[in-house]
Amino acid sequence: MLVDHGGDGGPILLLHGLMGRGRTWLPCLPWLRRHGRVHTYDAPHHRGTSSGRIVAEGGAITTEAFVNDIATILAEWQEPAILIGHSMGGLHAWCTAAEHPDAVRAIVVEDMCPDYRGRTTQPWDAWFASWPTEFTDENEVLDMFGPVAGRYFLDSFDRTATGWRLHGHIATWRAIANHWGTRDYWRQWEDVRCPALLVEGEHTLTIPGQMSDMASVQRASWTDYLKVPGAGHLIHDEAPDEYRGAVEAFLSALPARGRGVSGPGWR
Repeated sequence: MLVDHGGDGGPILLLHGLMGRGRTWLPCLPWLRRHGRVHTYDAPHHRGTSSGRIVAEGGAITTEAFVNDIATILAEWQEPAILIGHSMGGLHAWCTAAEHPDAVRAIVVEDMCPDYRGRTTQPWDAWFASWPTEFTDENEVLDMFGPVAGRYFLDSFDRTATGWRLHGHIATWRAIANHWGTRDYWRQWEDVRCPALLVEGEHTLTIPGQMSDMASVQRASWTDYLKVPGAGHLIHDEAPDEYRGAVEAFLSALPARGRGVSGPGWR
């Protein structure tokens, strides 16, 4: 669930997106270690199989349940952590920062917005239903999802003797996404007080305009916003140099405790 990858400095916790896994962050580890002690994390309902069966984790799929799980980890550390989250992980990063301000030094949010009310996974449900429980060939995964998302899923799925097996239940993943459509997270975002970096892809899967609006309403010590040309949802994979440059500049500018200092502001 939680893996310590080492590094110099305070704790950094990497939070993956829906249907992902901590392993999807592995290409970022070498440069992130320069900025702190890096940890990857498998969120609930994304923890794979035990003895050939997907781990049963109960029914809580609310954002608050995920935040409580993250807060349990942060409570074990002796200083505030930097939370770096992609998609679902970005949402959980800012909700954790809002609920537990003393435990979070700064956050990075990649391609996630606060308000999906009224939206569901229905347009993709037939496609989800077509996924096999196990893929027997790497090319089968790449053909279904494309070269970038395909690699994301190869890194996420459980490796078996015969192929790659789903590391969670599609019905549960759909329920998590559909839960976002029942509410919005503007209040939690407005409650964030630590420095924040927002990174959006030009071809975002979020609702266009919301991430730039997030930067304009934030009352944190500073909030930077960057739109990456040509990138889609998986910015750290599709545009790794741009993503790295933005995150490293942000992390390098952080004060010792990340409180009460105005940053450079890219927006």
